[in-house]
Amino acid sequence: MENTPNNIPSKQRLLSLDVLRGLTVAGMILVNNGGGKVSYEPLRHSAWNGLSLADLVFPFFLFMVGVSTYISLRKFEFKWSNALALKIVKRTCLILLIGWAIYWFEGCCKGDFLPFDHMRIPGVLQRIALCYGVVSLLAVTVSHRWLPWLAGLLLAGYAFLLLQANGYVCDETNVLCMVDRAVFGTAHLYHKSPIDPEGLLGVIPSVAHTILGFWGGKILMEHAELRNKMLHLFIFGFVLMGVGLLFAYGLPINKRIWSPTLVLFTCGLATSLLAWFLYVIDYKGNKSWTPFFVSFGVNPLFIYVVSELMNIAFAEFGVSQTLFAGIYSVVPDAYVASLVYAIVFVLLNWAIGYPLYKKKIYIKI
Repeated sequence: MENTPNNIPSKQRLLSLDVLRGLTVAGMILVNNGGGKVSYEPLRHSAWNGLSLADLVFPFFLFMVGVSTYISLRKFEFKWSNALALKIVKRTCLILLIGWAIYWFEGCCKGDFLPFDHMRIPGVLQRIALCYGVVSLLAVTVSHRWLPWLAGLLLAGYAFLLLQANGYVCDETNVLCMVDRAVFGTAHLYHKSPIDPEGLLGVIPSVAHTILGFWGGKILMEHAELRNKMLHLFIFGFVLMGVGLLFAYGLPINKRIWSPTLVLFTCGLATSLLAWFLYVIDYKGNKSWTPFFVSFGVNPLFIYVVSELMNIAFAEFGVSQTLFAGIYSVVPDAYVASLVYAIVFVLLNWAIGYPLYKKKIYIKI
């Protein structure tokens, strides 16, 4: 088949996927690693209801987990086998263990080599692992035509729970808080707010979130022509955003409880951005600006784990304080200095990811 900008071989890697993944990972590192005590409002998570730039990065990443799950399982034709199920379970357990190992590493850096009586159990990687595992097993056991309905059912049930059980109250009467304290114990939870943002009940809408990403991957891979991919992704994205904004009047967008409207709006926005990247990068061929983001996108989980370990080590051994002090001595505005520190931290991680990208070394977690 002849290659044209509108028709690419099915086995060719879509650069836009790596760029969106990379942009998301770089964004996660940027918002998680500001210097000093202050940072610009868009780089801080919303205190409760609302949506900032920082609130987009994890939802975008989870959406891309769904897209990648479709692509990775497609080569197995979505057929159940004991070997495939074992592979899914092994990867789920690996990501879970890495998430807990990061907390253990933090304890070790503080001189606490056995922090297991107070180590946090939920977390970002733990949420990713559970969503990947559940959606992957669903993808090889359930007819795909039922998956959007299942996502809708999960979101509707979760919305009913939030409205009936103080789900939008930011205190210890919130049902999410009560379940997490009953299951994990207070010592094993996030302590900066009553609500653990990666708590147990939040897995329900997050699975729906990943299913929508999976469906985005289905749209992306089942249409041969780029024009059809872009058109269907744009339609899917705008419908999701529209429904999310419509229901936000009764169910405010809230990342800390992973509200159903957060799922719909951010999945729609991520889908639309993916369609736009397809147009700019894969259709129009504007690729000169992409290597920086692809360096993050080809090894997303690995780079994220490295950034978390680096952040912990820098904080515990005084590197971050020294680096920020040096930046602040040159840039006396605390907000700008914080941003510069975060950018420098992103560049340090890029310096690790870029050589791997150039040598085509892909570390799969």
